[in-house]
Amino acid sequence: MARVVISEFMDEPAIDWLRARHDVTYDPTLIDDPAALRAACAEASALIVRNRTQVDAALMDAAPGLRAIGRLGVGLDNIDTETAKARGVAVFPATGGNVTSVAEYVITAVMVLRRGAWLGSADVLSGAWPRQRMMGLEVAGATLGLVGFGAIAQATAERARALGMSVAAYDPFLPADASAWDGAARFDDLDALVGHADALSLHVPLTDTTRGLFGADRLAAMKPGAVLINTARGQIVDESALADALRAGHLGGAAMDVFASEPLGAGSPLAGAPNLIATPHIAGVTVESNTRISLITVRNVDGALGG
Repeated sequence: MARVVISEFMDEPAIDWLRARHDVTYDPTLIDDPAALRAACAEASALIVRNRTQVDAALMDAAPGLRAIGRLGVGLDNIDTETAKARGVAVFPATGGNVTSVAEYVITAVMVLRRGAWLGSADVLSGAWPRQRMMGLEVAGATLGLVGFGAIAQATAERARALGMSVAAYDPFLPADASAWDGAARFDDLDALVGHADALSLHVPLTDTTRGLFGADRLAAMKPGAVLINTARGQIVDESALADALRAGHLGGAAMDVFASEPLGAGSPLAGAPNLIATPHIAGVTVESNTRISLITVRNVDGALGG
């Protein structure tokens, strides 16, 4: 039986399915103990991770028999894919498994931030009655801008249109004649989209091009009162600039599910910023998506191991 190491949490039934076929080491504490992780991988044929495990050349050096890496999610920036390719190690993202969960997160964040009422619970419970301040805005008639228009953004667009929103998107890699553009305004210029949208959601991978894509200038170019949702990668948004834009009142709010450093360290510039929803990289993780992603991943890994 091939040895499989799982270094982060996943659905237990999927682990049991894999255990029936392979020798499985499941230990979510490995993510916080690099030495133990390297030791556990010494005889591993496959490694299953989420986004925190850094699968770099050093870890692959510690696992000379590695043949497959299963990613419980879709982003691959924590995996040295070039080194994996050079060594013949197959990398399997769980494509499609978290589409619904992320799309629902984005739509919920847009509604909560624009309406604003739920952000005032502490005031109401303290005896205040700020009805006028908490009046808020509807999403119907507003424009949702999507930076990147892949499967998750398209699912988000479908839900936004059902709520009466207009949808606009920027994606230079999606052909202009793709059917996905039906019902969505296609923008060739990112800055034009940024200045047009009432709510802006980011759906791009972390690359040299997207790192720092939303700095102070681009945030300043957003419509006054617009809201920003980032479920992509933290390094795409300048957190200090975002905090400044929120404190100055230029933006109506933001939902950040991802951060440049995870978990956040002490002294984050976002601490205390108004109208900010902060969640721990959980947009793509629901009970249902965890089941789907885990099953997709174990089947991918089993297939790579000749199961």
